[in-house]
Amino acid sequence: MRKVPWLIVIGVVGWWGLNAVIVTSHLLAFRAARGQPISLQEILPAELMSAAIWVVSTLWLLWWTARSPLERERWLAPLGTLLLAILAVVVFRNTAVLVLEPWVDWYNTPPRGGTLMVSSMLRNFLVGCVIVGIGHALVYAQRSRTRERQAQVLQERLTQARLDTLSAQLNPHFLFNSLNSIAEMVHHDADAADTMLVQLGGLLRHSLESSRQQHTSLHDELGALECYIGIEQVRLGHRLRFTCDVGEDVLFAQVPRLMLQPLVENAVAHAVAQRVSPTHVEVRAWREGDRLLLEVLDDGAGTSAKPGFGMGLANTRDRLECLYGAAQSLEMTTLPRGGTRVRVSLPLTLGTAA
Repeated sequence: MRKVPWLIVIGVVGWWGLNAVIVTSHLLAFRAARGQPISLQEILPAELMSAAIWVVSTLWLLWWTARSPLERERWLAPLGTLLLAILAVVVFRNTAVLVLEPWVDWYNTPPRGGTLMVSSMLRNFLVGCVIVGIGHALVYAQRSRTRERQAQVLQERLTQARLDTLSAQLNPHFLFNSLNSIAEMVHHDADAADTMLVQLGGLLRHSLESSRQQHTSLHDELGALECYIGIEQVRLGHRLRFTCDVGEDVLFAQVPRLMLQPLVENAVAHAVAQRVSPTHVEVRAWREGDRLLLEVLDDGAGTSAKPGFGMGLANTRDRLECLYGAAQSLEMTTLPRGGTRVRVSLPLTLGTAA
């Protein structure tokens, strides 16, 4: 507030203009009640000129208040400066009245300089103090808004940094797991390893294309998931059976990027890879009111893993908390007939087809 904003200038002009109109109406009513009627032309010009002087004085005091506000650690020097500014306003108004009196006709009898100075000090010094107090309120309010904006920006940057860190951990995690799968295959089935490398390339391309985006459509997320499933189906063969049941009305809903893969990977690691017999993994997504529900289910023997266990699930939980706060949930449940269900509930935000 070192420079008085135009909004404050307009407010000051409006306030003193309104004050001039109110004083004029009161004087007209008062003189009429005493049987001493007076015309509007005799009063209004004088009150408007007085208001104009106060506009200049008020802006002057607000400028000095913004320049030298009273601080808890530093108040003596600013206090002296502001008192001098108020005294300068008193002298300025006194001088303006003496100079303009022949034209404005404030008084029936022209006042003497000393008498006018005493009456001006009594009337205007307190008004100046009130204006300085209002100026401090404006300064402190602006500082508070600035601190709130800075705190919001810092919080957003902190959240983004945390999300970037989680993503930076997550991408190598996927890469290393996929490379390990390929390494297991390359020595005894080169064609299968080649297929896995192609799928890994698709997964990396998806990751790089949206590396700075925290959200993507469910349609694109399923495309990336297909690359991962392609790698695991080559590695696990008939042991992994994968299906997908996604409603068309949520196909372009916005979801966190690379959210489904760690959930499916958890099912593969704890259900499919631990068994010789075929295991079914299914991804479901549907709309329930203004919520998007996603599930990853397997029909394995259940898992001892707890919600948040392992880097993939832990990072997924942390990312959901960063992105949605209390508006999200991630629950892992062991099903009565065996197997595990991971359910994620998110606010539904629909996008458009690319």
